[in-house]
Amino acid sequence: MSATAPLILALETATHALSAALLRGETLLAEESAGGGRAAAETLLPCIDAILRKAGFAPGDVEAFAVSVGPGSFTSLRVGIATAKGLAFGSGCPVAPVRTLAALALAAGPGDEPAIAMLDARRGELYAAAFQSDASQPAPLLPEGVYTPEEIVAAITAPCRLAGGGALLLRDELRAAGLPPTARIVPDLEAPAARHIGLLGARMLDAGRGIDAADLVPHYVRLAEAEVKRTGVRFERA
Repeated sequence: MSATAPLILALETATHALSAALLRGETLLAEESAGGGRAAAETLLPCIDAILRKAGFAPGDVEAFAVSVGPGSFTSLRVGIATAKGLAFGSGCPVAPVRTLAALALAAGPGDEPAIAMLDARRGELYAAAFQSDASQPAPLLPEGVYTPEEIVAAITAPCRLAGGGALLLRDELRAAGLPPTARIVPDLEAPAARHIGLLGARMLDAGRGIDAADLVPHYVRLAEAEVKRTGVRFERA
């Protein structure tokens, strides 16, 4: 662990598995999980306080932030982003906006095949995107978007791993659509953890891709129903 690597506070609030982690560069120092959903706003700050105390640091010691920006739960995403903005505002600390599906692909672990990360998008659809085995960059197999199980199966033309709560939730629908035997569902993996957000965030920051806290925005992919009705547009622009 390099003493010159930044102390990074990482937040994952895109899914029900809310967590926070503290890293020195890519080295995990402490991590805590807490309740998500409606309880996210009440549990996130105590969770952050717990990991700082566990690792022996104060809030002012944090030098950078990494936060999951989506897709995921609209409400929980806003809580995580607002928290990161509040903590980073005025400090000059950079923030790494980490795509949730990339972190989920990283959580699937190393492998010879690309990983297709999937989260439940409701209405029988999935947020999904394919990534290279180390989650360092997207794989051409499936660009990030909202898909039906049939659309995902139709896009699978090579061996791959399916990872995340979406794959577990709709596994029967995926198999009914003709999921090939070369597409393996990763067992017991629902969501990324804050450590995965922090690891990808550390790489982004090292590459100079941190942003100012004021520029941090959620990446919903699918717009809220009220916005769809107002504009007629269903998905965010890439």
